[in-house]
Amino acid sequence: MSLSIRQYSWQLAPRAVREIRERVFIKEQSVPPALEWDDTDEIADHFVGVTPDNTPVAVARLIPPIAGRGGYASIGRMAVLREHRGNGHAQALLRHLMAIAGESADQLILSAQEQAIPFYQRSGFHVCSDTYDDAGIPHKDMRCLAPEAILQADHRSTPTILGADDSTWPVETEAEYSNLLDTLVGQARQRLWLYDRELSHDRYDRSRLRELLSWLARHHRHSEVRLLIQDDGPLVKRRHQLVQLMRRLPSSIELRVVNPDYPTPDEPFVIADRRGVGYRHGFDEPHGWFRFDAPGHAKRLAERFQQLWETASPSVELRELPL
Repeated sequence: MSLSIRQYSWQLAPRAVREIRERVFIKEQSVPPALEWDDTDEIADHFVGVTPDNTPVAVARLIPPIAGRGGYASIGRMAVLREHRGNGHAQALLRHLMAIAGESADQLILSAQEQAIPFYQRSGFHVCSDTYDDAGIPHKDMRCLAPEAILQADHRSTPTILGADDSTWPVETEAEYSNLLDTLVGQARQRLWLYDRELSHDRYDRSRLRELLSWLARHHRHSEVRLLIQDDGPLVKRRHQLVQLMRRLPSSIELRVVNPDYPTPDEPFVIADRRGVGYRHGFDEPHGWFRFDAPGHAKRLAERFQQLWETASPSVELRELPL
C-alpha cells in the first residue's frame, strides 16, 4: 500500500499528529505525557503519512540543522499505528525524512529504542552510543553520515553497516569519499589503520573526522588508531586537527612516517576492525571503493600495513613542534 507524506509546522499540524503519538507512545508504550510533549515540537517539521483513502497512519518529526549546534539534523517521534505496521510505512517515512534532511545536513541522528535498531540499520543508520534509559525504555543513539549514497542504493539490506554489508560502494567524488570514510570510522571499535601519502588538509583536516576518531579513542579502552604516511611536511607547515588530537591522546592515536628505503604501495587504504575497507586507486584522486564487510581483503591489507608500520618511524618534526 502506497503512502503519501505531508509536511507541517507544529502550529498547522493536524490532530492526527497528536493522536497517533498519544496512541503509540503514551498508551501503548506507557511514556509519561510530560516527556512526550516538549518544546522541540515548536521548532521541528512534522510529517504525516496517509494511505490512499486519506487515513493518517504514521508520523515523525525532523529538527533541521540549527546554528551553533553543528551540521546535523535530528529525526524523532516516529510512530506507526499498530494495525498498519508491517506494510513498509515506517521505512517509506524514514526514507522521505532522509531525503529532506540530506539537502541541508551533513549527518542525521536519532534516538532508537533497542528493539528498533535493526529497522534503522536497514536504512544505513549505525549505533553511536552506549545504551541509556529514556522514559523507561532502553535506547541507543544512531546516525547516518551518507544518506544520499544510501538512498541511491535502496536495494541493499544493511547498507554501510560494518560487519554486515558485503557489497561494494564505488567512490567518484571527494564528498562521497569523506562520507563513506566517516561512516567506516564512526563504526570502528577496536582498530582503525589508515595509510596515505599525506594527511592532506582538504581530505582529513575536518571537524567531523576528528570527532569520530576522538570518540573511538576515548570510549574504547583497547582501541588502536594508526596513521601511516609518506610525507609529514604539510602537517608541520600548517595546523592540522588530527595532529592536535593525536598529541592530546598519544596512547591511543599514533602517527608514523614510512621508511623511504622500503617499497610502498601507491594506493591508499583504511581498515576498520578487521572487517571494513576503504581503498583509493591513487594518492591524488578520490576514485576507489568501500566495503563494510570484507574480512579477507582487510586481512591482506592489514598484513601489508603491518610490514610498513614496523619499518616506519615517528615524525621528528611533529614531535618538536610546540603545543
